[in-house]
Amino acid sequence: MSAIEAPPFIKTIEWDMMDKTKFFPLSMLSSFSIRCCLYPLTVIKTRLQIQRRNHMYTGMIDAYQKIYRMEGLAGLYRGFWISSIQIVSGVFYVSTYEGVRHILNQDPLTAGLDSRIKALIGGGAASTVAQTIVVPFDVLSQHLMVLGFTNKRGKFAVDKMAMNPLGLNLTLGSSRAFVTSEIIKSIYQKDGIKGFYRGYMASLCAYVPNSALWWGLYTFYQDELLRILPNWVSHLFIQSLAGTFGGFTTTIITNPLDIVRARLQVQRLDSMCHTFRILWIEEGFKMFSKGLSARLVQSACFSFSIIIGYETIKRISVNEEYKSFIKW
Repeated sequence: MSAIEAPPFIKTIEWDMMDKTKFFPLSMLSSFSIRCCLYPLTVIKTRLQIQRRNHMYTGMIDAYQKIYRMEGLAGLYRGFWISSIQIVSGVFYVSTYEGVRHILNQDPLTAGLDSRIKALIGGGAASTVAQTIVVPFDVLSQHLMVLGFTNKRGKFAVDKMAMNPLGLNLTLGSSRAFVTSEIIKSIYQKDGIKGFYRGYMASLCAYVPNSALWWGLYTFYQDELLRILPNWVSHLFIQSLAGTFGGFTTTIITNPLDIVRARLQVQRLDSMCHTFRILWIEEGFKMFSKGLSARLVQSACFSFSIIIGYETIKRISVNEEYKSFIKW
């Protein structure tokens, strides 16, 4: 799109409008910063999903209080450094999402597709690529999340709240590095390389629809908010609201799939169907709301923060010729 043909402002900054040397490093920095701030919500959500019924935590606030009281601040960042490797997969995720949308925009057969459909396809493709990279790190970080560390100096001590699905033989005073290496060794001994991809299909079933729906709904909500809100309202604020609404909607729809994924990866269950049956026996209809409050808060915070960071970085990285058509 040339500057002459541009509308009053560019609603979506496309892939070919940006300077990638600015976009990629800023994107990684933004992703890492958001992960640092919001990671405790991931730990709380995972523990709520893994527990059977409510025998350890009664809800999000209760989980936070017990983890902090028994394990300190470090307990809320259990598995963080393993999980933070996911910022690399984030680069592939964004590149795939933007790249697929760019291809769809350029191809004469798909150029006329609704922008929401393009976003949905791009989001699904991006999640497929990202999950292929990130599942082994998810498996490791989740095992670390559900272990109990009571010593605030970082030494391991099993407490009554701890879960140990691998049956690790850990002693008081074990370091975090030793515990991580024991988890890796135990997974490999029990299942080989495929153990690090346990729950891969469940991850795809949970996250590909989640990602596709999120991007599709993000575009839908953005269009609707632009239509009903006055012109003076910040476009970046509208995008942040759209991301938050999209996150809420997809979380409610896909919550049971995320629980199945987490249990498959941590509790070493046989299949998605088997996991669904166990969940139904244990929880009944509560399986649809299990860990939902923590996941909704996590999703809202992540969605709002990610869109603020992502769309701000796109504005900073946009080529000079488009800057006058960008609305903040």
